[in-house]
Amino acid sequence: MMGWFRALMPKEERFFDLFARHSQTLVAGADALEKLLQGGDGVPHYCRIIVEREQEADDITRDVLLAVRRSFITPFDRGDIKDLIQSMDDAIDQMQKTVKSITLYEVGSFDPLMREMAGTIVEAARLTAEAIPLLSAVGTHATRLSALTEEITRVEGRSDELHDQGLKALYREHGRSNPMAYIIGKEIYGHLESVVDRFEDVANEISGIVIENV
Repeated sequence: MMGWFRALMPKEERFFDLFARHSQTLVAGADALEKLLQGGDGVPHYCRIIVEREQEADDITRDVLLAVRRSFITPFDRGDIKDLIQSMDDAIDQMQKTVKSITLYEVGSFDPLMREMAGTIVEAARLTAEAIPLLSAVGTHATRLSALTEEITRVEGRSDELHDQGLKALYREHGRSNPMAYIIGKEIYGHLESVVDRFEDVANEISGIVIENV
């Protein structure tokens, strides 16, 4: 009887499938954000893509949390599973917040340093998408996982530098002559920085899982 009941419960492999699917929404969202920040007529289109990917990511997150509650056996600590998927979801949520600001203020052109920051977001998303499937065999892939999380941290540091440079350039251009342009630009820079910060949170969660399971 118990064997039949366990057969109905979510399998460990399902967690890794859901993690991988979520990581792909991050890559798709980051790619769309990079294209969005090229500006022009495509801005509304790429805004919609990011919103759609965020909704898809929310659905996957709910599936993970439901699977945690239903599973007898999880691949690693339940709290770590929840923290990992939530940190991933926070990253794409922050992309959507960027979209909200861009839509609210009807921004159609973006500073070069904003576009460079978008490049760091794409890089962080792709590193995350490479790391996530490796969690299915943490011991085997511990070295590579550590290298990937360190690289995400380096990307975050580079993004911080771009953020600071962007704010300085923004102030020099608009600080005195056009305060509203400065305020709007500062808000967008802040959102972009927060996206990369959330990827660093994901890297920290992955590092913690590696430490606890190797």
